[in-house]
Order: sequence, then structure tokens, then C-alpha cells
Amino acid sequence: MVASPESNSTDKSRVFLVDDHPIIRQGLAALINATGDLCVSGEASSAAEALQLIAASPPDVVIVDISLGDRNGVELIKDICARWPGVPSLVLSMYDETMYAVRVLKAGGRGYIMKQEVPKRVIAAIRRVLDGHVYVSDQMATRLVDHLVLKPQGAPRGHPTADLTDRELEVLTLLGRAQSTKEIAERLFLSAKTVEAHRERIKEKLKLRNGNELVRYAVQYTLDHDPPPQSGGV
Repeated sequence: MVASPESNSTDKSRVFLVDDHPIIRQGLAALINATGDLCVSGEASSAAEALQLIAASPPDVVIVDISLGDRNGVELIKDICARWPGVPSLVLSMYDETMYAVRVLKAGGRGYIMKQEVPKRVIAAIRRVLDGHVYVSDQMATRLVDHLVLKPQGAPRGHPTADLTDRELEVLTLLGRAQSTKEIAERLFLSAKTVEAHRERIKEKLKLRNGNELVRYAVQYTLDHDPPPQSGGV
């Protein structure tokens, strides 16, 4: 855990950072600590470390990346909501919000902002979540409203992966990164049998005929949706 001098101030909202890229955490901490009303109270590079440190000193808000070394950020948000219902979570990610924003909100997260946004919008998102509101981009808010209004009228469904559960989407993405069933099982702390069951359900939902079609689909999906390498900064 890395605490800043400002974290002891009682008149500032405490922000906890979860990101496996140290340079991203450093840049984000500098941005937050430069404000007059926010301070970084701690940092973690993994979901497991985050849960341990949050338990020791719950912050006012947690900033979570989607892609972590040990777990998916959506799963971490579910744990945070279950253990600390009064601690809101905001996702800051390189992944396009159309891919994960709805899943984050359904998991209990209070907002989603992309790392490509200008710094002032990142700060605005944090403050909005701290005020008890939900933060998404204007474009995403429009999509959500359109979905609520048009769905009862039989509007076309979105991307085929919309029917996948969070875990199934995670398995699909890891397949697309050329990870074997054994490797996926070890990363997600599942049995190989459970991963195989996920693969079968993914094939059924995506109407794929066999394992080869599943792998080809997974590779193309991952190429289309994985964020570019992070070069640092916010």
C-alpha cells in the first residue's frame, strides 16, 4: 500500500487505486492529490491485495481497472459491493465502455470512464460518484436510455456476446489470447472441467459448431476489443 501525506486529512475524500501498471497508478495519484478535495489513501496492483488493504482501511471510493493480473475488475467490484456496500467503485479502463460499462453497472459499480479521457473528466467522474450519482459518457448514457426505451418494442439485440455472463466473456477473452484450458483454469481459480463447461455454453450462445470455430471467434474478438498497450499517464 502506498499512502500519500494528504491521506490523513479529514476534509478530503479518500480514493483507493487498483491497477496493475505502476506508472498508471503514479500518474493517477499525482492527478488526484493535486486537487483540493481528494487524496489517494492507498494503492493495489491486484484484486487480492486490494481486498486486503480495503478491509484494513475502507476508502470513500475505489478506482478499478478491468484488466488485473489475478482477476477481472468486474469480479472485484462484485466483492467490494458485497463486503462494503457503502464504498462505491468507479472503473477507469482502456477498454471501450460499450464493451464493459453495462456489466460494471450491473455488478454494482457506480461509473465507467476510459483512460483516454482528459484529466478533468476523470476528476469529474470521481466527484460525481462520491456525490452518489452514476457516471458514464454522454454517448453511453444515450445508448442506455435508447436500450430502455426501445427494448420493449423489440429493438435488435446488441453484440452476440451480450448474452454471455461475465465469467464466460472472461473465458472467451483468455481463449483469444491463446491460453489453454489448464492456463485459464489456473488464472481464474477454476477446475479444468468448469472451464470446459464454460466453453460449451459459449459455443451454444454464439451458435458455433465446434472448438475450432470457438477459438477463431475468440481470437478475432480479442483482436477487436483488447486495448492497445498502456504507455503511462492518465
